[in-house]
Amino acid sequence: MEANVRWVALTAVAPVAWGATYFVTHEFLPADRPLWGAALRALPAGLVLLALCRRRPHGAWWWRSAVLGLLNMSVFFVLVYAASQLLPTSVASTVMALSPLTMMLIAWPLVAERPRGTHLAGAAIGLVGVCLMLLTGAEAASVPGVLASAAALLVSSFGHILAKRWSTGTDVLASTAWQLTAGGLFLLPVAAAVEGPPPAASTPTLLAFAYVSLIATALAFVAWFTGLRHLPAGTVGLIGLLNPVTGVLLGTAIAGEALTVRQLAGLTLVLSGVTLSRPRRAPHRREEGDARRRRERVLGQ
Repeated sequence: MEANVRWVALTAVAPVAWGATYFVTHEFLPADRPLWGAALRALPAGLVLLALCRRRPHGAWWWRSAVLGLLNMSVFFVLVYAASQLLPTSVASTVMALSPLTMMLIAWPLVAERPRGTHLAGAAIGLVGVCLMLLTGAEAASVPGVLASAAALLVSSFGHILAKRWSTGTDVLASTAWQLTAGGLFLLPVAAAVEGPPPAASTPTLLAFAYVSLIATALAFVAWFTGLRHLPAGTVGLIGLLNPVTGVLLGTAIAGEALTVRQLAGLTLVLSGVTLSRPRRAPHRREEGDARRRRERVLGQ
């Protein structure tokens, strides 16, 4: 159980790091360069992780890296960048709060993880909490922005569960590096062809790209994929609800915003939903063996 707590704490690094990404992108990165924004987020992060692990893909991981890099990095980063520029942070975060439920439903057929009742309840409670925290009725919701955010939700949920299915026997640092590098390399020629030369970078822009690439991408995705390897998808998805919580708390700390009673109630609900994600005690050896055999049958299909 102590090991599970450590994996939960490590996984939580990702949504906490992502909590400021919408704000940083909206405030400091160029609004008209989503392709370059995504490329400059993915490729530097991938190269840094490659320098650390010093391993190249092998066997099936050449094409797996390409598929996962396209889903989890190229397409996802472009969609998130667009949503960050088209939507208020509150609306974008609320759409993404559906990710726990989406991940559970996708994990059921792909990795044979049937959603637990507590996980489903936690997802529902957490979504209500996010809506209470963020939706005040004053935000203007752009239809293209909502569609971009919803597409990002679906693409990332499928890509993350696919990464979980393919993760056996592969180092997390290396597989994350391969995905990020592949995603960045896919984006570079497309960005140059569609958007022209890279955007001019002031000091605030460079610092923003450094945060988004190194902290919110390299560090965060290693933590996230490590959590997916060791924890049920439902648990990891609910931990992701810490993303909007971090955004609200950053607004309070940095912008001096006051927490309202409504936001405090929403915060309490979100944390209650995350609490329901805690892993169960380790199963009996026979049950554990049965579960492992069921998963091997699914993965072998």
